[in-house]
Amino acid sequence: MQHCDTLIAPRWCIPVEPAGVVLEEHAIAIADGRIAAILPLEEAHEKFQPTVTVERPGHAVIPGLVNAHTHAAMTLFRGLADDMPLEAWLHEGIWPAERRWVSAELVRDGTELAIAEMIRGGITCFSDQYFYPEIVAAAAVDRSIRAVVATPVVDFETGWARNAQEYLQKAADLVHDPYADHPLVTTAFAPHSTFALSDESFSALRVLADQLDVRVQIHLHETAAEVEISLRDTGKRPYERLLDAGLVNRSLLAVHAVHMNGDEIARFAEAGVSIAHCPNSNLKLASGIAPIAKYRRAGLNVALGTDGAASNNRLDMFSEMRTAALLAKANANDAATLGAGDALYMATLGGAGALGIEHSTGSIAAGKWADLTCVDLSAFNTQPIYDVVSQLVYAARADQVSDVWIAGRHQLDTGRLTGIDTEALMRRINEWRDRIADTGEIQ
Repeated sequence: MQHCDTLIAPRWCIPVEPAGVVLEEHAIAIADGRIAAILPLEEAHEKFQPTVTVERPGHAVIPGLVNAHTHAAMTLFRGLADDMPLEAWLHEGIWPAERRWVSAELVRDGTELAIAEMIRGGITCFSDQYFYPEIVAAAAVDRSIRAVVATPVVDFETGWARNAQEYLQKAADLVHDPYADHPLVTTAFAPHSTFALSDESFSALRVLADQLDVRVQIHLHETAAEVEISLRDTGKRPYERLLDAGLVNRSLLAVHAVHMNGDEIARFAEAGVSIAHCPNSNLKLASGIAPIAKYRRAGLNVALGTDGAASNNRLDMFSEMRTAALLAKANANDAATLGAGDALYMATLGGAGALGIEHSTGSIAAGKWADLTCVDLSAFNTQPIYDVVSQLVYAARADQVSDVWIAGRHQLDTGRLTGIDTEALMRRINEWRDRIADTGEIQ
């Protein structure tokens, strides 16, 4: 018999790849952090001698959820500036709060809160854009969660850097170089938006991104106002500025992409650009509804993200799957658009593909990292079960996640976080709440 570290035996296994497959009474063998095999349960017992067997009757195991866009540390600004459109939310609520409060300490604690929330909700990988990215990377490693750490780049001064040149240099020195070969951390660049960088800064970013062979992600065409202001100030749509900078290629992740015209959609598809769709954040900020059915028909890869907790206000990929599917149906006036399986793909392998890590995570396949999420479907709201994928997308809640493995490590065990001192974490979070609330800045 072969040895394996863990043998997981759920009622259902949904590998996502190949599409449409649901395996019943199968087991997943994990060895050295990776998936060793997916095979019928009886055969697994004959072939493997596990150190630990995890039996989960009435549960479904899916690939770990991939949050393709968030700002983890902004959990500490959750509820700080609600019920405002994007431009007012940024200029009157969030940016003033960031100027006053963002520090290495805030980023550490806010990111740890986000990691706890995400693991509890079945997220095994997140793509982050925020200041002090070296702190985000360290937190991800400390808590053993997979992360794509995208260093922000803007032309204006913040507590982390003074100008675009310094952002880029620090990104290379503090983030890329230390984590270039790390098994959990992937690095990227995250220019905030076209209105936050000059053409010269975009050119410098492209040169360094090519040199380091890293991907680029950017908030793009998030609101109609963004497009109008770009046309007024530069004579070009935001997309055109990226095209001129040489950034429209398969290494680009366009976040939001709500207000794209037909020509832009076709050009993005031809170039292999991916889209990070954040439906709940777009709804809350009244930014608009991205035409996801059009994107998928054009051949674009679409991932799902929560955006930050300051604009969502949850880091809940189950909610994003459901909202994305329902919005796409209503927007296309077609109930068959974006089915449950499509939404699950966007939240797993689609996200991994958008981040360039689809060969190592995003589906349940032998050789990939054992990034797995187990969902208890015995609750009232997910019974009876005729179609397990449908129940996961349309009926299940994040709090039904029972277990999470990341690179084979059991990070959530029957609803209990195994690697985080939650009491100590919440003490620090409440201290932040008191400090920020005492200033009277809450909207």
